[in-house]
Amino acid sequence: MGRRRSGRNIDGVLLLDKPTDISSNDALQKVRRFFNANKAGHTGALDPLATGMLPICLGEATKFSQFLLDSDKRYRVIARLGQRTDTSDSHGEIISERNVNFTSDQLDEALDHFRGDTLQVPSMYSALKHQGRPLYEYARKGITVEREARPITVYELQFISLENNELELEIHCSKGTYIRSIIDDLGEMLGCGAHVIYLRRLQVANYPYANMMTLEQLAALRAQVDEGLGTYESLLDSLLLPMDTAVVHFPVVHLTEETAAYFKQGQPVRANIAQLAEGEMVRVTCGEPSRFIGIAIISEDGRIAPKRLVVENEQPE
Repeated sequence: MGRRRSGRNIDGVLLLDKPTDISSNDALQKVRRFFNANKAGHTGALDPLATGMLPICLGEATKFSQFLLDSDKRYRVIARLGQRTDTSDSHGEIISERNVNFTSDQLDEALDHFRGDTLQVPSMYSALKHQGRPLYEYARKGITVEREARPITVYELQFISLENNELELEIHCSKGTYIRSIIDDLGEMLGCGAHVIYLRRLQVANYPYANMMTLEQLAALRAQVDEGLGTYESLLDSLLLPMDTAVVHFPVVHLTEETAAYFKQGQPVRANIAQLAEGEMVRVTCGEPSRFIGIAIISEDGRIAPKRLVVENEQPE
């Protein structure tokens, strides 16, 4: 049997403002310790170079983190033109330097190439897995792995500024989009090379930018808890967003407590789903007031079949 983790049974989503030069996993572990949570997971890694929104799921919210992995993202990026690096960012080695010489019309045409639905070949310095290992492990050993181009969508690519060979853009894109790859490809299209020197994630799904907390802010609140100047509940837990915010885009189906008892045992149940189609995912609540108890899929016979269930733990005294 695996070792049981100690900590509090606390459920919810924390919007971390990840600092630069730290891995997403290191940031996750710091948050877990601040909350003394027994379980935590993040919703898609940010490069060490990158800053910004990293939703951290605590407790039962980890069961729904996949739906944030699959959500749209928005980034602010600054690219240095004239230099290409082996990692497509400033953490890598410069592999070529060229003059920057293009017109504004050529830049507009190049940027337009990346808008809409395109195919993108993932960077060798990505966390995408090959035979169970992330690609960056192969890249660091000088091994290049054949990668298939994957469909992505850039919903919006906004030009912000170009000054001293530094190009600033804002990009709203689908899941699985590598901003470094866009910048590297753009640099080659412009004939000068480019790499990322600044990357900030502004948004994941519809989570509010203003709700982000820094590690420094969380550390200060945890210090107050340790000094007896407040409680976890009053100082830290109040920062958490409800776990069902990760699946808020699914239509909601409400059950009575009696029907929910069967649903929570893993059984498909009848519900009022007149407007919903077979195969559609739904968010399930029960009781008065409504409690989120999981997600389900509409089955062929018109019932809702559990897909992920919330274990309703009582907090220890």
